[in-house]
Amino acid sequence: MKKNFVTILFITALMISVTGCKDKAKEATTTAAEAVEETVNSQSFAVNTSTSTIEWKGFKPTGSHNGTISIERGVLDVANGNIVGGSFIIDMNSITVLDIPADDKGNAKLAGHLKGADFFDVEKYPSAGFTITGLETVEGKTMLSGNLALKDAKNNVTFPVTVTNENGTITLTSETFTIDRTKWNVQYGSKSIFDNLGDKFINDDMELKVVVKAAAQS
Repeated sequence: MKKNFVTILFITALMISVTGCKDKAKEATTTAAEAVEETVNSQSFAVNTSTSTIEWKGFKPTGSHNGTISIERGVLDVANGNIVGGSFIIDMNSITVLDIPADDKGNAKLAGHLKGADFFDVEKYPSAGFTITGLETVEGKTMLSGNLALKDAKNNVTFPVTVTNENGTITLTSETFTIDRTKWNVQYGSKSIFDNLGDKFINDDMELKVVVKAAAQS
């Protein structure tokens, strides 16, 4: 009987492990920041900041939190209907929390903590930036690479996207991917940085999904 109970526990743990791995978004390939080549013979498409957004999700042993971050301004460089460059500025003061009701004091508390020095320190670093360094097709997927400047660090990340061009509007939509926040010096609650956190740690991997819509400038 005891042996059967242990076997059931093992199978249950294995199923949870497999499910967790299946559901976890893939980490973006992260390398040193790359040089940005100047685009020529391209047209600038202005980013529509009201319809463009970044979704985020962070994890801890007891659950997760999620929200959005706004894009302040940006452009996509387009040639022959294809994105060949571009950049956008991310307004770090715009961080919102969506999984806690807006009128719950916990919402403002978490948003304030994320904006504080423990996390993104928006008073010192009010903006982040992303500059496209290349797009290529790999195994049937469009992979976008770019330099992500966040706090006092800059790294190049590569992740899959889809791009559509309809009625003069370019829409770039990423798959959900993760980044290791510690590579941008966001270290609070990281068990890879600090010892003796027990179950009070926060996962290093942070999920992101980016949607950028841009229209041709007249």
